[in-house]
Amino acid sequence: MKSIFVILLLLFFVLTPAYGQLLSDTTGLINRLEIQTSGHNFEIKLTSNFDLNDFIFDEEQKQLTLNLESSLENNLGEIIIPKNLLSGDFTFFLNDDEIFPKVQSNEVISFITLEFSGSGTNVVEIIATEYLTGLTEIDLIENDGVLLIETSTNEILPDDYIIWFIVGGILVIIVVFVGIKILKNKN
Repeated sequence: MKSIFVILLLLFFVLTPAYGQLLSDTTGLINRLEIQTSGHNFEIKLTSNFDLNDFIFDEEQKQLTLNLESSLENNLGEIIIPKNLLSGDFTFFLNDDEIFPKVQSNEVISFITLEFSGSGTNVVEIIATEYLTGLTEIDLIENDGVLLIETSTNEILPDDYIIWFIVGGILVIIVVFVGIKILKNKN
């Protein structure tokens, strides 16, 4: 019986990959920017030692504008941008002056390390050369209360949540089956 509880407890812990390391002890304010565009939802993560007052995403310009407020002279921030939202070559502006932060990328994200001086209000503009890489615009259709997704190829797909419920159910069945086998072997 204890084994079942241990297995169930282990299933509650999820390890997520670390795409970057903390740059210093002064970073720590985490902002999650939810962007909905062309039927897709994206999350941009900003970890910094300054405040994010507001942000604007312009899909036509492939641009993200961050309005920042800082009480420190030396500012440090880490930005994680999904590559299927914005990718390619990036251009950065701080208060209309071009800057050159460190950018690291893999096939999933772009990890930007932003360092600048100056307290007060600052505006950072991030401009990419590519938008919605590998994705198409989708339209959401409601059919008898069930949310369906129609892609540009007119293919209709169920909402992703159904898939997660099925996967979760299968995991629960496997855990219960393994737990019963362990208990039978002990007896």
